Amino acid sequence: MISKETVDEVLLRTDVESLIGGYVSLKRAGSNLKGLCPFHSEKTPSFTVYPADNSFYCFGCGVGGNTITFIRQIEHLDYPDAVEFLAKRAGITVIRDGENEYVRTGSISKERLLKMNVDAAKFFHAMLFGTHPKAKAALEYFTVTRGLSIATIKHFGLGYAPDSYDSMMKYMLSKGYTRDELVEGFFAVKTEKGTYFDNFRNRVMFPIIDVSGNVIAFGGRVMDDSKPKYRNTMDTPVFKKSRNLFALNFARTTGAESLILCEGYMDVIALHAAGFTNAVATLGTAITAEQARLMSRYTKKVIICYDADEAGQKAAQRALKMLGEVGLDVSVIRVPGAKDPDEYIRAYGKDGFARVITESKSKFEYNMDTILSKYNIEVPQERINALTELVNLISDVYSRAEQDVYIQAVAKKLNVEPQSLRADVDKLARKKAGAFRKNESEKTRREAAGYADRVNPDYARAPAIAGKEENVLGLLLLYPEHRKKVFAEGLVSESDFFTDFNRRVFEYVRVLYNDNEADSTDVNSYFTPEEVGRITKMKIRRMNLTDNSETVLLESIELLKDAVKKRETESVSTLDDLANLILKLQNNE
Repeated sequence: MISKETVDEVLLRTDVESLIGGYVSLKRAGSNLKGLCPFHSEKTPSFTVYPADNSFYCFGCGVGGNTITFIRQIEHLDYPDAVEFLAKRAGITVIRDGENEYVRTGSISKERLLKMNVDAAKFFHAMLFGTHPKAKAALEYFTVTRGLSIATIKHFGLGYAPDSYDSMMKYMLSKGYTRDELVEGFFAVKTEKGTYFDNFRNRVMFPIIDVSGNVIAFGGRVMDDSKPKYRNTMDTPVFKKSRNLFALNFARTTGAESLILCEGYMDVIALHAAGFTNAVATLGTAITAEQARLMSRYTKKVIICYDADEAGQKAAQRALKMLGEVGLDVSVIRVPGAKDPDEYIRAYGKDGFARVITESKSKFEYNMDTILSKYNIEVPQERINALTELVNLISDVYSRAEQDVYIQAVAKKLNVEPQSLRADVDKLARKKAGAFRKNESEKTRREAAGYADRVNPDYARAPAIAGKEENVLGLLLLYPEHRKKVFAEGLVSESDFFTDFNRRVFEYVRVLYNDNEADSTDVNSYFTPEEVGRITKMKIRRMNLTDNSETVLLESIELLKDAVKKRETESVSTLDDLANLILKLQNNE
């Protein structure tokens, strides 16, 4: 456990504006700050930072809390890890109460798993330059087949997993790791008979390193056409493939104004070797929203450079959508005469690829070219089909001025009147806006009724009572003087709360009032990040109201008690009616 004093010091020394400003571009909005939420995709800022009380809240997705909550969410850390992360940032030494490792997942701590990954990386790298019979073939795969220099190989820490049943496991056992730890780190496989063997065998190895310089996972590739082509580390306590990017640890420090997004490890390595050190790649899967948001922390522009085949172009379409949703300027490279960037650079060199970058297409240009490539526009019906798709494409653009530019381009390309296109775009845009408003209205109605509420599932059973509970809790969370009034005079108790979640929040408020707990009273030590977001929402609702006086508090408590009493009376009446009905049925038998 981490002492309350340490947590309090961390919160005191961590300025919410400077912390979140390192991840999100913030703009002043009165006494607060606003920006695009890093936790969900949006084009209009709904993420608000409140410097006055060191908190934040997103009105779009409901994420909110203090600086510890933010780091828990943005860095995907457990509570103690988040406190230590901020402590190191503030120059505070964390004292752990009697335990060397306080965060454990399964049988292995995160710290030990990271150390294991470093030892494994050293083993694979040594094997590449070692005396194993097939090591020479692995080195030649990199130097001859792929054309990499020894300097590049060492820069990326590339390696080789020997074609052996258990040589890697024997080495790791000699370093003090257990077989079960190796299984948890995906370095060994345990059979149904209880025997163990190496997971990576006869593969060239690519260590995956996070932005803090930690080796968090590995990708292993065969050197021939055997299957599976890649064997990768699965998700572990230190690695989530949907939240990381290959070579971002290098690319983020280059000072480049953009990132080049590739599909594979070798594409990225080839680009770095040619001097394009701003290249990154996803990790064997299609791009995720989390990876898009991760890129938006380090750049405002992404150049997509995927394989030229059909699968690569479909993946590019997905990436365009994902990256655009987080506010990034996106363009797409087509590599003519090659199947991927690696092959293109080996054929045409650094200067050739530099020319390709200058010819990259904007999102609209790329999508327009893709649509037009499907149709023979000399045939009237096919031209109409192309126009239908292009009108749909333009109607999704928010800026009317930007729409005008695209309408002019399409009109010129397909020889139609711009006014006709404008009319069709406006008609479709109005239709989409109406559907959006209808969906949002339905969403608001369901949220107000509490349906699909994962934080407080009891809300839907009694939304009126739950709303009154939140009103009282918001006042108690914001004002210590209200807490003193309530608890000193016994104005409210746990029995006055119908919903279980709000009852737990009330119990937490009592802890704040007593403030003599051995554990920290920081909200994050009691609740999940999702629950902290709901609690923050309760506070912000009250902050936005002008009257939060004691009179309002007493009125709110009275309204809550009246609502609970009314429900209890209705419940008793319902039970009496049911009993009378049963008795009547029995008498009629």
